[in-house]
Amino acid sequence: MKPVATILSVILITGLPFVAHAAKYKESNVVNGGSVSGKVTFSGSDPAPKTYKINKDNDTCGTGSREIDYVAVNNGALTNVIVYLDKIKEGKPFPPELSSSAIEQNECEFKPFLQVMRNGSELAAINDDPILHNIHTYEIIGRAKKTVFNISQAEPGSIKKKVKLKRGKALKVECDAHDFMHSFVFTADNPYFAVVDDNGRFTIDNIPPGKYTIKAWHGTLKEQKETVEINAGGNTAITFEFKEK
Repeated sequence: MKPVATILSVILITGLPFVAHAAKYKESNVVNGGSVSGKVTFSGSDPAPKTYKINKDNDTCGTGSREIDYVAVNNGALTNVIVYLDKIKEGKPFPPELSSSAIEQNECEFKPFLQVMRNGSELAAINDDPILHNIHTYEIIGRAKKTVFNISQAEPGSIKKKVKLKRGKALKVECDAHDFMHSFVFTADNPYFAVVDDNGRFTIDNIPPGKYTIKAWHGTLKEQKETVEINAGGNTAITFEFKEK
């Protein structure tokens, strides 16, 4: 008779490929899919942007201070939000533009401030500046942050890193050489996501009919979630409301 520890080890090892395979998103042809659309709002006092002093490399970075509006509100609408379907296993293909992603360091600013990449793909860190940047990316896990990669770029050029997040949904990006550089990268596990526009509006289309958990993610505010039912050929409306901390 085999020891219990040996049996457990076999079960765990043989089970790993199955678990990984079961979690993988499958692209297929969606017939008579539906859509969900809506708006993301913000209630309460609009928090003021955070101000950082530009205290080094002024020839490249500029002078004075820089404001970063982490909670950007436009007439009651919240911007810089990703709305997505959680844990959907099969559906439309990923958009081709998500096959590669890049974050640019230009005049000591990360561009874009918010973007989406495909989880498990490569992210290029591009330094356009003639100075040292140290790009430091963190997996956001609730209120905690865990380093994903931390690389120095002493001169202009590009470095690519594969990003596969297992717990969090996004990266916080900072520069260890310049504390006034900040941005976010959302890592999509499936193509059913949308970045809200300047009026907080979004649409996600070509969804297989069924019930789903839909979430609204923001870089500094608590994630919101709802349940949504998608009907064949129809549209479902939904609103997310974020509130002042």
